[in-house]
Amino acid sequence: MKHFAFVLIAVAAVAVFVGFVAPAPGHGAAEAVASFVTEMPQGYRDWQWVSSAHEAGKLNSLGAVLGNDVAIKAYRAGKLPFPDGSVIAALHYRNVPSDENNRVFGQVQSFVPGSPTNIQFMVKDSTRYAATGGWGFGHFQDGKAADATFMKPCFPCHEKAKGTDFVFTRYAP
Repeated sequence: MKHFAFVLIAVAAVAVFVGFVAPAPGHGAAEAVASFVTEMPQGYRDWQWVSSAHEAGKLNSLGAVLGNDVAIKAYRAGKLPFPDGSVIAALHYRNVPSDENNRVFGQVQSFVPGSPTNIQFMVKDSTRYAATGGWGFGHFQDGKAADATFMKPCFPCHEKAKGTDFVFTRYAP
């Protein structure tokens, strides 16, 4: 009987030890959470307009910045930091002259979105993305997510906007 009790205690001790050292569900190496956004949020094309952006130089880009309902509510209220669940999308296009409009104007002065270049997202989840100011960053080109190496400079650049919760774009009512 003493031998049986010893074996039972030993098995229980091993089970307790394994319970302490085994990774918790969702925290195993195979289940590691990406430090950046890997899937495009659904329905982003139906979100509300926040602002437009023009990047000159090599980028030569026009952007439409959109926000989901949570982000729009925070923008309108001037609420910082943005609450978890806020998502901001930036749809970028080549900046091209509008031949049709410019014929009417008689000079080159009208520019419109040309071919799409990329879509970027900022997703606010202060727990999941704690290491990057509570924001997950995503970059998609032709529907494919950029890899970790490409995404590495996103947060260091956004750190310059710490005073506005790492968001560059102001709401244009």
